[in-house]
Order: sequence, then structure tokens, then C-alpha cells
Amino acid sequence: MVIAIATLLLCQLAGEGLARGLGVPVPGPVLGATLLLALLFLRDKAKPVLPREINDGSLDNAANMLLANLSLLFVPAGVGVIQNLQVLRTHGLALALALVVSTILGLLVTAFVFRFVASLTNAEPQTGEDMQ
Repeated sequence: MVIAIATLLLCQLAGEGLARGLGVPVPGPVLGATLLLALLFLRDKAKPVLPREINDGSLDNAANMLLANLSLLFVPAGVGVIQNLQVLRTHGLALALALVVSTILGLLVTAFVFRFVASLTNAEPQTGEDMQ
């Protein structure tokens, strides 16, 4: 389990290093997750050189354990919000508006991308009646 967690943390660290070192406008955790995805795709081909824990399910178990306790990772964010209540009082309406607008835009872009990809693959999007 230790090697599995170390693998997850090393992917995170490598992502942070790439993001800061190359100056790319992509967050380090996103790059780290991409590196982890590449590692998972390549784990069958690189089986002899990778640690046993990557192929025996330990990595999956470590990731599931972290996901099960994900709510604990929100505690520092909550403390940060409490420490900056004055900013929230001053700019709360603008922040709420930005959250609502960005959520709506994200949903719209997702729907348009889905329809575009469906048209490229000649697939018809299913409606509620089609699913019954």
C-alpha cells in the first residue's frame, strides 16, 4: 500500500514539477492525473520494470481509500473560507454570480461537445423515451 500511495504522490509531484518548470497554464494536479492515466495505460507493457503494487490491485485499493476519505480534504478549504469571511462579505454576490454563470456555461459547453461528438460518430443522442 505504501508503494501505491507513493506512486500516486509521485505522479502528483511530477505534474507539479512539469507545470511549474515548463510554465504551462495547466494545473499540476491535472498533469499528474494525466501522467497516472498514461502509467495505467502502459502498465501491461511495462510490467517487468514497474513495481508489483501497480499491477496487483494495490494502486486501485489506495486510490479507492483516498476517494472514500475525500471529504477530509475539504477541511482546509473550509478553514480558508472562514479565515477570509471579510472577502466573502465584500465580494460574495459577485462570487455567487460567477459560480452560477460558470456552472451554466460549463453545462452548455458539455452539451454542445457531446452533440458534436455524437454527430461525428453518427450516433443519435438518446432521449428519455428512448431509454425506457
